[in-house]
Amino acid sequence: MAASPYKTARNRILSASNTVPDTAPQRESMEFDVLIVGGGPAGLATACRLAQLVQASGQSLTICVLEKGAEIGAHIVSGALLDPCALTELFPDWKNLDAPVKTAVSSEDVVYLTSDKSGIRVPDLLVPADTHNNGNYVISLADLCRWLGKQAEALGVEILAGFSAAHLLFDDEGKVVGVLTGDQGIEKNGEPGPNYTPGYELRARYTVLAEGCRGHLGKEVDRDESREQRNGHADDRRVVHRGERLAVHLVEHRGDHAVAR
Repeated sequence: MAASPYKTARNRILSASNTVPDTAPQRESMEFDVLIVGGGPAGLATACRLAQLVQASGQSLTICVLEKGAEIGAHIVSGALLDPCALTELFPDWKNLDAPVKTAVSSEDVVYLTSDKSGIRVPDLLVPADTHNNGNYVISLADLCRWLGKQAEALGVEILAGFSAAHLLFDDEGKVVGVLTGDQGIEKNGEPGPNYTPGYELRARYTVLAEGCRGHLGKEVDRDESREQRNGHADDRRVVHRGERLAVHLVEHRGDHAVAR
């Protein structure tokens, strides 16, 4: 079996001891300039663009993408319609780089559902222009993410797959300084098992949350900021940024024919 391409940072973590501690776990830590939480289209696009800017400037930054799945794309199961505008800005020669964006939309239907078994096709003239998919592509979002992951690694980004972010890390001033990964090897009773490994502190100058709009880390930030606002201590010390976004629409598709419902 071929080795996973996403192992550089992972091997650095797994090289630490995984014995069960007798006391509170002594957590290992790793430091980066930029830590991006989430290996979906947003996080990977952010990593690629940042790495491109770093290369163009001649500077050196350590950039890491943290992905909870065993590999990039493991938790992305949807097909999608892709507007290639953002992808073209990110990689103008994506067609020559063998991107998994092959099937252009050649026809489409917008259907108004009258029941769970029937619907009425909306005439094209009544469909708003910005909802048409002319020029878009039918893709596998998981394949696109895997391709973006390879492009990111080629640009020098480290991808740490198989570890989920459990909590944000804050310094004494309340500034976000990274994330804490979840403990591994916990038994059903909540006790450490024989393969227990405590979570790791991944520290960074900048932490980018690209975990989705319902991500628990984003909610943790919102709760903390709301608490500070209520106490009259809100300020701009947070160093948390939201990832870029590729324009993706979930639809049903049959070959190169798209159906929006």
